[in-house]
Amino acid sequence: MRRGIIGLAGMVCAFMILGLSSAAQAHCEIPCGIYDDAMRIKMLNEHLMTIEKSMRTIEDLSGHAESGSTEHQIEHQHQLTRWIVNKEEHAKKFQGIVWQYFMTQRIKPGEENYERKVQLLHEMLYYAMRCKQTTDTGHVKKLMNLVQEFEKVYFQEKDK
Repeated sequence: MRRGIIGLAGMVCAFMILGLSSAAQAHCEIPCGIYDDAMRIKMLNEHLMTIEKSMRTIEDLSGHAESGSTEHQIEHQHQLTRWIVNKEEHAKKFQGIVWQYFMTQRIKPGEENYERKVQLLHEMLYYAMRCKQTTDTGHVKKLMNLVQEFEKVYFQEKDK
């Protein structure tokens, strides 16, 4: 009996920990009214700067064929892999803010400039995907412009 209670308590604690860790990753969809739209825009721009730095570093590392020891070549490959993973993770986080925060929670059908906002957000998702697929910094530049344009359209009606 005692083992059963301890086991159950352990399972409850594990589910609570798992629940808390997933809650920390994204804003919930409960309409609590605690939003910081400007911070989300800032986060988008920060992810873009990280993606761009990752792309430049990947290009730099890829251009330097290592001719040293096998151990040195492996270290070089590991470093290259870490930058690729970093680029992918930040593009994924960027996409998460776009779709989970703005498209799901903040942009509502029928509101002013709805179609334009959705178009800009969809374009952002597309170019973030392109950032995952390539090291073309032109995609990052396009995203920076899209974020800037979205910010103007989004906050234009909020300032009224």
